[in-house]
Amino acid sequence: MQPASLLLCYIGMKRIVIMGASSGIGLRVSEAFASRGIKVGMAARHTEAMRELKKKYPDMIEYESIDVTHANAPELLGKLIEKLGGMDIYFHVAGIGYENLVLDPQREVNIITTNLGGFARMISTAYRYFRDNQQAGRIAAVTSVAGTNGIGRLSAYSSSKKGAQAYMVALEQLANEEGAKVSFTDIRPGWIRTPLLKEGLKYPMEMTLDYAVPLIIKAIVKRPRVAVIDWRWNILVGLWRSVPNCLWTKVKMKVSTPDRNFPEPSRQPFANPEKEEAEERAE
Repeated sequence: MQPASLLLCYIGMKRIVIMGASSGIGLRVSEAFASRGIKVGMAARHTEAMRELKKKYPDMIEYESIDVTHANAPELLGKLIEKLGGMDIYFHVAGIGYENLVLDPQREVNIITTNLGGFARMISTAYRYFRDNQQAGRIAAVTSVAGTNGIGRLSAYSSSKKGAQAYMVALEQLANEEGAKVSFTDIRPGWIRTPLLKEGLKYPMEMTLDYAVPLIIKAIVKRPRVAVIDWRWNILVGLWRSVPNCLWTKVKMKVSTPDRNFPEPSRQPFANPEKEEAEERAE
């Protein structure tokens, strides 16, 4: 059975909220569910793409402009859930990432703030919604294979994804302790060609959206605790886990081709480094 057909097999999956739905994975998953009769609440900072999709599926789509780094994001999520008529699944795919070889402190903080701070803000809100309403629900989130261990060229990004994975484990333990009927799916893809990736660069075992999104949908529907996307990355992640840190820290790991050169040492290490490139956001 194809992943798209699996959508119709779960009667209980009537309403899904997707955070980070304005582009890439989130936008594709939103349309896949809406086109098969499942109500979708779309959320992201930018509303253009969400507005257009609602025109295509007016009875299936609701949307709200939400920035996961803002303190009012939980309140806006509640507003979206109310418009949708409830929520059965919360799917989190909002995030940012880029190489920061110069280690600009603000850029490091921006990544952590969105990928871990924003993640905790929204995942905890979804958890409280299910728990406090005594409703069975599910939380699925896209983290990354980069969360397997720290990656020097993606220091803040890999650390934020590892933190997100640990946060889901912590909430699963909490759910078991307090008897909340909340289950979790941690979806860990390798490189997928989305707006997050820099144009003109090639990435190891890069996947297209057409290839990866059906696998992500399958993970949302079939409910594994952890789903690595795809089988090649699953093998590689298994090998990564077997490498002790004393050896891991000596690995020279390329992120993209052509490789980026390390910056020259700064004469003013405590000054704010100049931005080398515009920040890329994918929500």
